Amino acid sequence: MELVKAKLSDIAEMQRLVKPYIDEGLVLARSDEEVANMIRSYTIARDNGAIVGFAALYIYTQKLGEIRSLAVEKSRRDEGVGGAIALRLIEEAKFLGLEQILTLTYRASFFRRLGFKEAPKEEVWHHKVWEDCIRCKRFPVCDETALILEI
Repeated sequence: MELVKAKLSDIAEMQRLVKPYIDEGLVLARSDEEVANMIRSYTIARDNGAIVGFAALYIYTQKLGEIRSLAVEKSRRDEGVGGAIALRLIEEAKFLGLEQILTLTYRASFFRRLGFKEAPKEEVWHHKVWEDCIRCKRFPVCDETALILEI
């Protein structure tokens, strides 16, 4: 498995991989155009040429970023793909000089294993609400867990 930055030519395969997560309400849908606009933020995991997972490191401020849209091919879960992607994004955040990474997730235990600590949603809410959360089918009753990693 190799971890590489996504290319525009990866968008269709990324959308196919994330669709089950979107259908389950675990990840927000993003149009091809949105993904294209943020393509530099995505890291993908490839195995034998196929995309088996991806996530984005989104930057809010000079100090704060977010790991979001983490998706792993369902048949490849529990093989360390998601952890490898998240660790690569944490390294990228350190390289960029970020001080904190947030995530809102239904898989809090996964991020806790990486050192993330639970945080009150009020601490992160203002960064996401008008950009992302407003588009969620669960808005305004958010049942995700907010976590922050100090780096």
